[in-house]
Amino acid sequence: MMRALDWSRSPLGPPRQWSQALKTTVSMLLAAQAQIVLFWGPEYVALYNDAYAPGIGANHPRALGRPAIENWGELWDDLEPLLSGVRQTRKTFAAKDRPFYVERHGYGETSYWDVSYSAVPDDDGSVGGVLCIVSETTERVLGETQLRASEARYKELNATLEQRVAERTAERHLLATIVETTDGQIQALDLGYRWLAINASCADAYQRIYGKRPKVGDSLHEFLADRPEHLAAALAIWGRALAGEAFTNIEEFGDPHFDRRVYEMKFEALRAPDGTRIGAFLTGTDVTDRLEEQARLAQAEEALRQAQKMEAMGQLTGGVAHDFNNLLTPIVGLLDLFQRKGIGGEREHRLIAGAAQAAERAKTLVQRLLAFARRQPLQAVPVDIGRLVADMGELISSTTGPQIQVTVDTPDGLPEAMADPNQIEMAILNLSVNARDAMPDGGRLRISAKARTIEASQAYRLAPGEYVCISVADTGIGMDEKTLAHAVEPFFSTKGIGQGTGLGLSMVHGLASQLGGALIIKSAVGSGTTVELWLPVSHAAAGAIDAVTESKLRPLPAGTALLVDDEPLVRMSTAEMLSELGYRVVEAASAEDALQRVKDGLRPDLLVTDHLMPGMSGTDLGLALRHQYPEIQILVVSGYANNEGITPDLSRLTKPFRSDELAASLANLANAGR
Repeated sequence: MMRALDWSRSPLGPPRQWSQALKTTVSMLLAAQAQIVLFWGPEYVALYNDAYAPGIGANHPRALGRPAIENWGELWDDLEPLLSGVRQTRKTFAAKDRPFYVERHGYGETSYWDVSYSAVPDDDGSVGGVLCIVSETTERVLGETQLRASEARYKELNATLEQRVAERTAERHLLATIVETTDGQIQALDLGYRWLAINASCADAYQRIYGKRPKVGDSLHEFLADRPEHLAAALAIWGRALAGEAFTNIEEFGDPHFDRRVYEMKFEALRAPDGTRIGAFLTGTDVTDRLEEQARLAQAEEALRQAQKMEAMGQLTGGVAHDFNNLLTPIVGLLDLFQRKGIGGEREHRLIAGAAQAAERAKTLVQRLLAFARRQPLQAVPVDIGRLVADMGELISSTTGPQIQVTVDTPDGLPEAMADPNQIEMAILNLSVNARDAMPDGGRLRISAKARTIEASQAYRLAPGEYVCISVADTGIGMDEKTLAHAVEPFFSTKGIGQGTGLGLSMVHGLASQLGGALIIKSAVGSGTTVELWLPVSHAAAGAIDAVTESKLRPLPAGTALLVDDEPLVRMSTAEMLSELGYRVVEAASAEDALQRVKDGLRPDLLVTDHLMPGMSGTDLGLALRHQYPEIQILVVSGYANNEGITPDLSRLTKPFRSDELAASLANLANAGR
């Protein structure tokens, strides 16, 4: 391309008029494999080699032989001071990962380069131009940015070319200086496997991985004679190159007693001036850190995808549970009404009881969905975990059966954890049932609790602090890695059809996350499973674990109840319950409808409202009516089963509910004066 170029249009003129220094430098850079561009003369006319051309994209080939400002215009304000500084001071400028804004593919982008700009003397000793040896590092720099761990790849080139050399040795001396000062590994072997050349960086690499340095004239056979396996590997790869094959290879080398590193190596045949093959040479780069970073990036991306998947599943299950609660509310309410009124004969009573039992099972299923989605209502209080676990020993033993030996181990002085005792009991029971099912021929189940401290350096995905760790360990069949990876996903189960919902572990996982703890599962096929539930320590005094008592209907203050819900079936069943409790019920399908009724003269004593509705929420409706009528009693009903958006001083009831649960909530409301 340079031979065919019309040089009469270039400020340099025809090559026959060039100085010997320029001719020598151009001959050197054209033969080199490194990316090199020469900016010659006061106009910085660009001359570059094949390796450099791809780096300037669409600017090639028009940039060849033209002043740099014409094709490097977008970065000229950045580039020109660097070139001028080298020309004026004769000092080499070198930088790693130097950013340059370029337009090379029809659009602007920031690229990164390892650069070394050196002054090149002309025939008269003055600075004729600036030789730029570069290596684009954009891909690596961007990868390091994603990992937030930028690391230097190359040492600064700090070589100054000899400024007064004889004309006949200028090219050879320049190339030798470049080879010796670069931090890439460069070496050459003759056909007898003896070193013809080796630069300092390559000798340093041998020192690092083998504890000794080869020098020119040494034999590869003798150098690695004490390490036959390493010698065989080196001979195999060098043999291909010495046979004339040009190739690039990535391979790990080194004695484990010193260091093992991965190198990217480009092999080429070495030929005499007459074309005779006299050996082979390689240019190599240590890519160990880069490959490790790529592996860490891939691992981080996989973890992110898993977290996004679990978050999406949580949102889905939470939304399904909300709608399911709205469907269950009238079913549970009406079945409860039929039972309390004794509708039908004995056969009808059995059918209604069966339907009510099925509805309760559906309610439990929804609670597990909400637990996985981290949206179930939790009454977090200081809990004496040691006492709770010890008290459950007998229940777990009766649940698991006589074939399984149950051991409960809780040390004295265990700190209290901040948790919901009822949910923790359910979680331990679920884990124990899973353990029982994993030991069909019997085995040992050990339930323990102990205090643990998480330091900042530990990798448990827990915030540093004090925790109580509840452990449920079995000697069952265990899980393989594939099963373990899906263990906490909702509806995933290894049990037969009809033998489990696949929500046990997902519920415990959601519970732990909602309480600020974690669920950690350790398992191997044939070695059993250990599930750890980590709970943050509470610094308040532990409260009593109250037994759940059956709420009973009680007399309530009579009055007018304003019932607001956008679901007609929910309004119907709730209105029936309120009427049975002695209230005169006025229904509204939205908060806006309710406000209009109040504006028209309605003066309710009680507001029972759904929380999430189109338009204004039930919480906002309650606050608006309380502002007008401070004495009004307010009960917020939520099918989403979380406290988000509900003012703490408003009483709440979770769907679905029975008449006695509604009565209990209203009684508590009346006793509180709100």
